Amino acid sequence: MTHSAILRHATQRVIVDGIAIGGGAPVVVQSMTNTDTADAEGTARQVYELARAGSELVRITVNTSEAAIQVPRIRKMLDDMGCNVPLIGDFHYNGHRLLTEFPECAQALAKYRINPGNVGKNRKGEDQFAMMIAVARQYDKPVRIGVNWGSLDQDLVVRLMDENAKLEQPKDVAEVTREALIVSALDSARRAEELGLPRNRIVLSCKVSEVQDLIAVYQELAKRCDYALHLGLTEAGMGSKGIVASTAALAVLLQQGIGDTIRVSLTPAPGGARTEEVVVAQEILQTMGLRSFAPMVTACPGCGRTTSTVFQELAQSIQTYLRAQMPLWREQYVGVEEMTVAVMGCIVNGPGESKMANIGISLPGTGESPAAPVYVDGEKTVTLRGDNIAAEFQKIVDEYVASKYPKRAAGDKPAARIDIKAV
Repeated sequence: MTHSAILRHATQRVIVDGIAIGGGAPVVVQSMTNTDTADAEGTARQVYELARAGSELVRITVNTSEAAIQVPRIRKMLDDMGCNVPLIGDFHYNGHRLLTEFPECAQALAKYRINPGNVGKNRKGEDQFAMMIAVARQYDKPVRIGVNWGSLDQDLVVRLMDENAKLEQPKDVAEVTREALIVSALDSARRAEELGLPRNRIVLSCKVSEVQDLIAVYQELAKRCDYALHLGLTEAGMGSKGIVASTAALAVLLQQGIGDTIRVSLTPAPGGARTEEVVVAQEILQTMGLRSFAPMVTACPGCGRTTSTVFQELAQSIQTYLRAQMPLWREQYVGVEEMTVAVMGCIVNGPGESKMANIGISLPGTGESPAAPVYVDGEKTVTLRGDNIAAEFQKIVDEYVASKYPKRAAGDKPAARIDIKAV
């Protein structure tokens, strides 16, 4: 559900296997695997997990012949699982060779990512870039021209630094470097158009690892072009640092209407789920009112009035349950992702918050009667007691979903266009 107060920056609409990026379309969530693409089974499994979590596009590394050979197999494995999420090929250094030598790989991918800083230098680089654009034109594939702070063309940086030094009032180094990012992206996009790639087949990104730099770069980039824009804070980091930094940067830009597709680049904890970055991206968009992906749980932080961890445990279990159910609910019901649930810990705000949610429960606090009233669409319906409150409340949620939201008609697919069946 798009928030009417946020006006989207006007951009070209790029279609990636039926999914629209830009041109007023909802902001698309994407992610990237961290498996060796030569391991087809492992990569297909992780792509499936990311898609099931809600990633609408998934990028995979294509860096070797072995990886390129496996891309068509990965595509087929996903199709056999009923997962038609588009695959994006991430190319650096040898992308021109892999795309031309392995046409089945080029055809199986829905989109290519090209980094101008890693294509090659001078005439050689121009020829290799042209080869990749020629393949994109041959198979009618969109391209993301993705410039990165860590792999910026140093010849371009030096030239801009030299020009800056001659100015009467030179800019600082950071500002010149940001300009180099923008120039690299725009010059590469113009070159792609000169080579025959339509404007509506180009997505741009200029990724940096600092929040204020990212905001400054994209604000300026949005002023200078109408290409669809991919947002993401590169190398955001681990845990709360990565989540907070990504949210701080992306929220500012999205609030200004800048950005058509996003990726949250989190470093997973050892053994941690790659899908965390998908959940964070969805929650950024949903808490801003830009899209709805899963029912949201409102829960109080707890204070001296709350007598135990029961409300915390219930809030966590309900949030986990809702996310686990969403792949099935998304297929079965229309609008369930917009449901709101409140789990509150005492009488101060409990009843009020519960009444404002579609379904709410107010657990007893210090000195309160050991009872938990449940509210459905603002009306108190039942009071739960005893040791089985969590299971009983979960049942109420299930019954509400089944009765409140209309079932999808046969053949009607969710807007995300991801069709996933149980395996």
